[in-house]
Amino acid sequence: MIDKIDGFNISLNKKSSRIVEISISEEIINKLIFPFNKFDITALEYKPFTRFTIAKSLDDLTKNRLSKLLNKILRDRKKGCFIIKPNKIFSKIDDIFLVKLSTAVAYLVGTPNHDAMAGKYYARFHVKHEDNSDSYLRKAYINMDLHTDGTYVKETTDWLLMTKIEEKNVKGGQTIMLHLDDWEHCNELFKNPVGRKNFVWSSPKSKNIDYKVEHPIFFKDNKGRPQISYIDQFPEPKNMKQGNFLQNLSDSLEQSKNKILIELPVGSIIAANNYFWLHGRKAFVENRLLSRELLRLRGSFFCKN
Repeated sequence: MIDKIDGFNISLNKKSSRIVEISISEEIINKLIFPFNKFDITALEYKPFTRFTIAKSLDDLTKNRLSKLLNKILRDRKKGCFIIKPNKIFSKIDDIFLVKLSTAVAYLVGTPNHDAMAGKYYARFHVKHEDNSDSYLRKAYINMDLHTDGTYVKETTDWLLMTKIEEKNVKGGQTIMLHLDDWEHCNELFKNPVGRKNFVWSSPKSKNIDYKVEHPIFFKDNKGRPQISYIDQFPEPKNMKQGNFLQNLSDSLEQSKNKILIELPVGSIIAANNYFWLHGRKAFVENRLLSRELLRLRGSFFCKN
């Protein structure tokens, strides 16, 4: 049964009943403008407690029901993903408002990690026609294969939140999602002992991480179900077994028939459990005027009292 919250239209995504869609009414947007205007972006960046303040402003409008719903979705193995979007793009919703709304949503479910790439609790980055970066993140005309976030950092990364800030002259670039329980070869690869032993994970210079970490690709949750921490660019296989396992894993993920392609309009926020949802992006159609800006937050769930 879908929860009901005044001012929000809550439904299941047409392509997957695992994804919950939450549309925000114009009335709620208007009520958020005043409390959001209390703090500028600099205050949010320098004073962490202000992020909790705007999160509370959002939750108060729903009598604290929104925070309960979002946590319920992200922690639920059968779901684990939600998309928040306005019913339409209102004139009052600019990039600053979207940063604040994303911050408020994130701080209803947990504490974002410091994003070393941006030097803040969040990152904003562009995908454009020309790029000289050292990561697939900004490579417009190459598929970003299915992966999870936080593979190369020491911090816990329970969840990921992405917001589409801007999009111009774009064709293609759809978001790709795959739930572990829908992946045809999950159990086969999960049971392979190679994937349960430590791999070395590093990152390119743009990530501003000066250390390496070790962890397995697969591990168990508290009910013994598979969880995953994987991205294709950052593991450093130390032998033939690890190298071949990574190739088999990559091929199996990309060949899955259960991948979901999602079109996200500007202003959309998508959040997912980072341990049983993988995400990626289709390549864009080449266009010299192409521009997409995304905002990213990722972090850990609040500890239960």
